[in-house]
This record gives sequence, C-alpha cells and structure tokens, in this order.
Amino acid sequence: MDERKTVLIVGCGAIGGIFAAALDSVARVVVYDTHADHVRAIRDEGLRITGLTQRVARVEAVDQVAPLARHVFDAVLFLTKSKATPAALAALKPVLAGRPLLVTFQNGMGNSEALLEGCAAPVARGVTMEAGRYLGPGRIEHLIHGQSNSLGPVRGSLEELRWLGELLTAAGIPTEVVADPMDAVWSKFVFNCVMNPIGALLLGVNSARYESPEVCALIDEMAQECVAVVRALGGHFAADPMGYVKQVRSGARPMSRHGGSMALDIARGAPTEIDELTGYIVAQGERLGVPVNACRTVYRLVKGLELAARALRAGG
Repeated sequence: MDERKTVLIVGCGAIGGIFAAALDSVARVVVYDTHADHVRAIRDEGLRITGLTQRVARVEAVDQVAPLARHVFDAVLFLTKSKATPAALAALKPVLAGRPLLVTFQNGMGNSEALLEGCAAPVARGVTMEAGRYLGPGRIEHLIHGQSNSLGPVRGSLEELRWLGELLTAAGIPTEVVADPMDAVWSKFVFNCVMNPIGALLLGVNSARYESPEVCALIDEMAQECVAVVRALGGHFAADPMGYVKQVRSGARPMSRHGGSMALDIARGAPTEIDELTGYIVAQGERLGVPVNACRTVYRLVKGLELAARALRAGG
C-alpha cells in the first residue's frame, strides 16, 4: 500500500511549481490552478522546471475544484498571490475533508489570518527563499535556491507539522520547523517590502538596485522605516532583513538576475502584492505614528505603475 502523504498545491505559478515538482519525488502531489492553459500543459507534457533545477514532474493538475473531492489531503499549501487566498479557501472548503494542515508560504500580511478565519483546520506559516518565474503554460524557471526555509504553527502544535518540514527537506527544500515562525516571517517581509517594489520600479533590472547610489540610499531609508514599524508592532527578526543586500553590495555574494516577483507581475500587467507588503507598512506606520515617508512614496508610485502596466497591455 502506498503510504505517501498527499499534498495539494494551490497556485502553480513560480513558487508553486517549484514546490510541486520537488515534492513529487516524495509525495503524491495534486496542483490546483485557475489558469486553464497552464493546467492543460501540465497534464499533456508535465510540469517542466528549468534553471537551477532541471525536472519534468508528472503531477495531477486541475483547474476546477470538483475533481479534488476524490482525494483526502494531508496538507494544502497556499502559493497563490495574497489577494487570492480568501477566495481560494472558500472554493476549496467543500473538498477539505479530514482537516488537512493548511500552510501559507506566501508573501505579505493577511494570508494566515484568512486561513484562520475561513477554516477550523490547523494552520502553519512558512518562509521560503526559493525564487523563480513563470515562463509559459507548463514551464517554470527556478532562479534562486534558498537554504533557510522555515515553518511554524499558527494554530495547532509543532508536532502536527513536523512531518511536513521533514518531507520538504527530503524533497530538496531544506525546511526548519520552529515553534514561532514570526521572527523569520518579519525578516523576509521587510526584505520584500523594500526590494520587491524597487525592483518593479526599475523594470526588473536587478543591477539598478545595487549600482545606483541614489537607489541604494532609498533602499536603506525604506528598510529603516520598515524595521521601525515592525518593532513598534512588537515584532522581532530572526536575521537581518537586509543581510542579503549587504552581502551583495560588499561582493560577498554574487548578484542574481532576479529582479523580484513584483517586477514580473508588472511586466505581464498583473496585480502585484504591493498592498500586502509596502502598503501594510504604510498603513501600520500611519496608525502607530511611525514616519514612513519613503515607503509611502514608493507605494504610491507602484500603485500608479500597476495602472500604467495594465493600460499598456490593453493597448491604451
């Protein structure tokens, strides 16, 4: 009898595709994505991962909820854009028998809260340093392989999710299970609040984030504001949020060609996670009386950039 765990990946974009293909070697993987052409390509030709990982994964892929009813899932990993989390959970609730572990590895604030409010199942929150980009139906490029993924309970016990950390590690995504995930979450969150919108504004040209003194100064100002807001909220950091940036600047680490997921969203005229990232910092800073002038300006510029990108895609 096959005793492998059954894992549902919700959102098979860049990170969802990387996780699905990796987990396919150690678990029974099903992916749910509303992009019909993407799902069709995965069914016909497999999920093709290129870049740092070279793999074709033959996973079950669906773009409708009904076929999922024949499975009993041990875990459901949410890897959609943050704005899609509440609707995705609402659609999936009829097929989530057996109280599977609900996990978010998503960027931004509000995802674990949506899972807590929408279901009574155990909930875990994780941080991943994997990065990639969607190339087209059925194809994902793996750009960055992280070595510091972490996972912790939001509702439920540490023991309820230890198996998932072991499974991810066995799949090649090293994951530490921790009692409180928020220190790691805050560290990655601040990095994303700063570097993602700057990457979008600079059209995904990563070198521009490091080689312009003016941009470096803006990045540092934003980071200071974000750290001040998180500390005012009572948060702490597992590591220096800007440690990676400092290492690249000093030459201790090579600069990747990845300009950030928000730049990729802008390039295809898709909504970004600016509201769940820098927008959250701005809202909390204003509420708490913490100055967020740099973050507010960048937030406003990205909101305008979203509209411009959609207009250009529409031929306007």
